[in-house]
Formats: sequence, C-alpha cells, structure tokens
Amino acid sequence: MAPTLNRRIAAIAIPALGSLIAEPLYLLVDAAIVGHLGTRELAALAIATQALLTIVSLCVFLAYGTTTEVARGGDERTRAALGAQGLWLGAATGVAVAAGLLLFAGPIARAIGGDSAAVDLAARYLRISAVGVAAQLVAIAGQGWLRGREQLTLALKLVVVGQVINIVAEVVLVYGLDLGLDGSALGTVVAQVCVALASVTLVVRAARASGASLRPSPATLARLSRFSSLLLVRSAALSGSYLLVGAYAARISEPAAGAHLVGIQLLWLGALALDALAIAAQVLVAAALGAGDPLASRAAALRITMWSMVFGALVCGLLAVAGPTLVASVFSPDPAVAEAARELWPWLCALQLVGGLVFALDGILIGAQDGRVLALSMVAAAAVLALTLAFVGTSTLTALWTALLAMFLMRTATLSVRALRGPLQAA
Repeated sequence: MAPTLNRRIAAIAIPALGSLIAEPLYLLVDAAIVGHLGTRELAALAIATQALLTIVSLCVFLAYGTTTEVARGGDERTRAALGAQGLWLGAATGVAVAAGLLLFAGPIARAIGGDSAAVDLAARYLRISAVGVAAQLVAIAGQGWLRGREQLTLALKLVVVGQVINIVAEVVLVYGLDLGLDGSALGTVVAQVCVALASVTLVVRAARASGASLRPSPATLARLSRFSSLLLVRSAALSGSYLLVGAYAARISEPAAGAHLVGIQLLWLGALALDALAIAAQVLVAAALGAGDPLASRAAALRITMWSMVFGALVCGLLAVAGPTLVASVFSPDPAVAEAARELWPWLCALQLVGGLVFALDGILIGAQDGRVLALSMVAAAAVLALTLAFVGTSTLTALWTALLAMFLMRTATLSVRALRGPLQAA
C-alpha cells in the first residue's frame, strides 16, 4: 500500500507544484514586457500587481472549498454538479470583486502607491483588469474541481495554455498595436478569460455526460459559502500578518527592507512545494472521509506529513549551508543587504523547518472541512504575532522574524491538537 499511496501523492503534488509555479509567471511576463516601456509603467505595474495578488490570495478559498467538496462527492454526477456550484460561486465572487475594482481602483492604487506619479496608471490598469480578475476567480474554482477529481495534469495544462496565450496577446497588443501598459493589462485579461471559458466547458461537458444539473443550488451554494467564508478569515489573517511585518521592516532601513524581501521570497519559494503537498492532503483526506474510510484518511495524512516535514528539513539545511551572504548576493549586490539578511537567517531556516509541519496540517484540516478550527487557529496565531511584536519591539529584523516564528509555532500547536483528534486519530 505504501508505494501506491506514495505514487498517488506524487501524481497530485507534482502537477500541483507545476500549476503553483506557473501562476506567478503571469507577473514575470508582465514585468518583462512592461519593463521595456519605461520606469513609470513598471512602477504602475508593481502597484497594480500588489493589489491583484492580494485579491487572488484572499480568494483561494474558491479552489480549496471546491476541491474538498468534489473529492468527497463520490459518483461523477455529484462531482459534476458540485463543479457547477463552484463555478457559480466563483462567478458571483468575481462579479463582486470586479465591481469593487471598477469603483475603487483609484483609492486602492493610492493606498499602495502613495503619492507616486504612477498611481493614475496603476488605477487604469486595475480597471482594465477587472474583467480578467472575475474570469480568474471562475478559473480558480475550476482548478478546485479538477483537483477534487485528481485531474491535476489537466489543471496544469490549462495554466500552461493560459501562459502561452498571455505572452502572445501581450506582445501583439503592447508592441504590435502599440497599446503600452493598457495592452499588457488587456493581454492578461484575454488569457484569463480563455482559461475561465475552458474551465466552464469542462464542467458543462461533465455535467451533460453524467446528467448533472448546471443550475444554481441554494443549499449547496450556502454550504460552500459557509466553508469558504471561514477559509477567507484564515487567508485574511495570514495576509494581514505578513503585510504588518513587511510594513515594520520597511521602517527600519532600506537594507533591512531589502533583506526582509529576500527572506520572504525564499520563504514563499519553499512554500510552493509544501503547498503542493498540502493540496495532496486536501484531496486524499477529503476523498477518504467522503468514502467513510478513516483509516485511509489517517494513512494519507501521516504519509503527507512525513514528506512535508522531510522537504521542510531539506530546505532548512540548504539555506543553512548556502548562508545569507551567498543567497542575498543573488538578489542584491549591496553588502548591507547581505549583512541585514544575516540577522534574519536563523529564523528563516527555522520557519522552513516548522513550515513543513504547518502546511501539511493545514491541508489535512482543509480536506476534513474543519474550517472553523483553521480560521480560529490563524486568528490566534495573528494575535500571538501582534503580542510578540509588542513585547520584543519592531526596530530589528530579529524581532520581526521572532514574531513570525511565534505565529508559525502557534499555528503548529493548535492545528496539531485538532489533527490528532480528527483525521489522524486511530479508528
């Protein structure tokens, strides 16, 4: 059974990792193309991108909620019907977010960019992107449907096709039609709409083949919304914690801000692989619990936890061996940044180690649909971060990263207790 379970985990986690890596490439493509237009345009893109990334990270509940429902669904008709409900929820959320962007693009851009000369351009970019964001949220729900069906390779193909469309559309619109920054935004919108339409097509075909209803189901949408709202609280508390620490880092000094950015990027880079394993946990735990097999859910949870902790330890070791001077020099030639990175490095290594357990537990409890515990755990962890900052101060990177570690440890403690009493307990 162990080799079979390992193969099943790999079949989910590897393509999931590909999709997670591919998503940020939208932003890299935008930056590479827009960077040739001028500094002001690139600054505007940076402002708009921060806003859009925050929105998408908060709306990841559309994928997680749909994944667990579909994995638990059982037969194809039920899964197709749940996929349709996920798309309806994604569309409703997308319309609301798009309306918010159209109405408040200016204030959002000013809140991020301050008095920058690029703020007006950023606001225009956000308004153009509104339709694309709505489509992207539908596509995110579609990704959740494919994950729940364990069709992760197909999900990856959709993301890759979207990337190709994005590159071609942006080159044509920005350079061919000379639309500048507007062309970059429009190119991304075209790609996002295409991926959303492909996702809808797949769900419609599955529904017609199985005889499932495509109409909105108030009861199912209410159930999805309840779980999704708890995941939204979790995501908001997590994002808010990172934003708070980042704001304090920016106030210390420019080298400290640069070193903090390097540390956070490395933390998130390691998190991509851990998140891929967490997605495997979501799918396998949900499927086992949906089939009424607690032993299988326990086996999957334990195995994924083991692999996640091994990977976290591996990344921790690699960072410790490479050291802050070598790694920081890749991001900045300024020796002051490397020196500042030295201050946070032990905490970064520790966070990678603890993160191996935290991400696995997060995925396990999402698969178990334990949304209330996930939300309360993250709120409690955010409160611990704030209390730690109040105690140790905010004037050094050591203090800030101590608070981040305290937040991770609080999540580990609370999620561990719940997991041991839930999917991990002996049947």
